[in-house]
Order: sequence, then structure tokens, then C-alpha cells
Amino acid sequence: MIWFDLIQKIVLLFLTGSGILGNVLIFVRHVRTLVVGPERKPIDLILINLTFSNTIITCHTGIIYVAAVFSFGNFLSDAGCKTAVYLSRMARGLSICTTCLLCMVQAVTISPSTTLWRKLKPQTAWQVLPHLFLFWVLNSLISSNLLHYITAGSSVNRSGVGMYTGYCYMLPPRHIIKWLFLSLMTLRDAIFQTVMGWSSGSMALHLYKHHKRVLYLHSSRFVNNSSPEIRAAQSTLILMACFLCFYWADFIFSFYMGSTLVQCSIMLIIKSFLGTGYAALSPFVLISREGCGAKSCSAHR
Repeated sequence: MIWFDLIQKIVLLFLTGSGILGNVLIFVRHVRTLVVGPERKPIDLILINLTFSNTIITCHTGIIYVAAVFSFGNFLSDAGCKTAVYLSRMARGLSICTTCLLCMVQAVTISPSTTLWRKLKPQTAWQVLPHLFLFWVLNSLISSNLLHYITAGSSVNRSGVGMYTGYCYMLPPRHIIKWLFLSLMTLRDAIFQTVMGWSSGSMALHLYKHHKRVLYLHSSRFVNNSSPEIRAAQSTLILMACFLCFYWADFIFSFYMGSTLVQCSIMLIIKSFLGTGYAALSPFVLISREGCGAKSCSAHR
């Protein structure tokens, strides 16, 4: 049992620390490129928003679950619980929407110049700013119910309420409120994942055609000499697959926990990993593709 508790602490600390570090590295790099770079590219602003939201998710999940595992006690006040859970839920929605926008921009970028979709390619970073602003407003509204129903464990009678995460509890909402916000979240996720799937399918098809064309035109030693746009699209596809894997695994596991009403330390560590996995690992997907903080994803021409 002692070894299991030690493993929990090590996994949580490593996941939180590495996730925050990786997202901060990507964030700082693209902020620097956007501010002092010779060319302000749309992909920089998108990745800034994505890494910012992923940092919030990683910090929230890490702090809450690390506090629970290390038994720090009820360290969050009522306002602290509301703020932490609200920001985490909003950031989760932002991550979904921004990942979808990233897939769309990359799909449009690598599409043939003769197609209608290529004309939708944003030419400057500020052209994607209205979309990101819309994402912030949308997800702020969808998560607004949490500001009323989330409370700290120290300020509530725990009988009849459900634990949300760590030491924060969720008061039982009115039936109509519960299903209204649940429907809005489901609709948002369904729409953006559908668009994400279409964009990814379009990119995969284009990459397949590109690969066949390269095999036909060149010898095998030139096969990997793909353009920056192609490498960026490949990185985006990997990100999308990583996102869907963690999203659906977390969804299925959360549904199981909600239906069985069973919580234990093992479920806590699994839930924390699934909830934080994409946010913590996605920057390293970008870093590993080019070795210098997602250089390929900033290659818009």
C-alpha cells in the first residue's frame, strides 16, 4: 500500500510538472515569434491559445489531485473551488475548440491552391482572433453554472452532494439546469469533433496522395523531404489522434464512475491521468516533431 501511494505521488507530480513545463515552453516560443518575429502567422496565435488553456487544465488537475493524494486538507476556500473548477471546465472547452481550429487551418493550408477551401486560409494572425474570442465567450457561458453549484468541502454538508474533484463538491442542480448545460456541452463537443474529424480526414487524404506522388516522382532517399506545411499537417494529425484518445477514454471512465458512484484512490489517479493526459502530453508531441518547440506547426507560407 505504501508503494502504491508513492507511485501515485510520483505519477501526479511528473504529469503536472512536465505538462506545465512543456506548455510554457511552447507558449513562450510562440509569443516571442508573434511579438518580435518577422512574420506574424495565424498558427502562432492558435498555439498560444491552445497551450494557455492546456496549462490551466494541467495546473488545476495537478494541484487538486496532488493536494488530495498528499492530504493537504481543505486548502481551497469556497471562492477558490468555484474559480478553479470553472477555469478548468472553460479551459477544457477552449482546448476542444482550439484543437478543432488548428485542424481546420492546417487542412485549408495544405489543400490544393485551386480549391475553394484554400481561399479560406487566414493570411494574418489577427484574422483568427475573432474565432478565438468567440471560443472564450462560448465556453465562459457554457461553464457559468459551475459558479453557483460548486462549493468547498469545508462549507457544505457532504451528505446528498457529489464530489466533483479533490476537495470541491457540486451541489445538486435543478433538473432543467442540469440537462440544459449538459446538452450545450454535448452539442459543442459533437459539433467541434465532427469538424475536427472532417478536417483530419481531408488532411489524411491529402498526405496519402502526397506520399504516393513523392514515391512516383523521386527515389526513396527523397521521400522524407516534405514541405513544412506537410510536416505541420502530420503533427496536427498526431495531436488530433491524441486528443480523441484521451477525450473518449475520459468520457467512458467518467460515465462509469458517475453510474456506479464508486470512488477510490485508484480511480482518482486514473481520472487525473485521463483528464490531464492531452493537456500535458500535447506540447511534447509538437516538440518531438521538430525538436525545437513545434517549429513545423509555425511554418505557414
